[in-house]
Amino acid sequence: MPNSLELNVSPAQLHTFANHPFHVRKDMEMNELVDSIRESGVIVPLIVRTRPEGGYEIISGHRRCEACRELGIEKVPVRVQELTDDEATILMVNSNIQREHVLPSEKAFAYKMKMDAMKHQGRATSCQVGTKLRTDGVLAENSSESARTIQRYIRLTYLISPILQMVDESRMAFNPAVEISYMTPEHQRWLQAEMELCEATPSLVQSRRLKEMSLSGTLTEHYLHTLLTEQKPNQRQKFFLNQSDVQRFFPPGYTPEQMQNTIFSLLKTWGHAHEHTQNQQEQER
Repeated sequence: MPNSLELNVSPAQLHTFANHPFHVRKDMEMNELVDSIRESGVIVPLIVRTRPEGGYEIISGHRRCEACRELGIEKVPVRVQELTDDEATILMVNSNIQREHVLPSEKAFAYKMKMDAMKHQGRATSCQVGTKLRTDGVLAENSSESARTIQRYIRLTYLISPILQMVDESRMAFNPAVEISYMTPEHQRWLQAEMELCEATPSLVQSRRLKEMSLSGTLTEHYLHTLLTEQKPNQRQKFFLNQSDVQRFFPPGYTPEQMQNTIFSLLKTWGHAHEHTQNQQEQER
């Protein structure tokens, strides 16, 4: 570990890491962190490095810093480490990637930043960003995911923003999105417009077909409409809840995944209560 110095500094001196891919969301986890710091203070110092223009750049601890600002804490414990841009990027990704709730887009851009930094250091070459990574674990170090999965996350960085947002909101499955990422930006815009019009997303098989047609230059908007309106094998009627309709029942900053998990938990509780009521009614007959 590089030489480090522990200090107490003002939150005003702390600045977000450049192009930081992880968002600080005002959700239940953040509320719990605020309560914890209010009660016990910051137990683990933030990791930072000095900035040429003054102050410090946060490498690990953006959420702790935001919690301290919210609480009006005047001094925050930090560990100052002198790191190169590439060293700082790798440490930033490794420190955040294991968080409990990380959006697909956050993982995608974080892994991309780490890969680029490792290439600069000569630790990963173009041939290593492939099968070899599954054996040497260069890119996958400090991650619970395989090198192949990491590669597929990186592919998401080639999606246009509206489609990537659909992946974050669980309105499009991960694997079809990876295939769609190979489509040209223009074809992705066609697809996004048709998905909104048809209120449908392509299956994995359909996505692979779209990828091939986009790469070969044979894709047309008419074909996209036909594909998205065709009946899929074993297709079942779907039931949707619009996020805008249920958002008001949740605290600000709740992610779609958190809302979905809460709804399923409440439905499970309701199901048990309903079954208990039915059993009682049968016993009374």
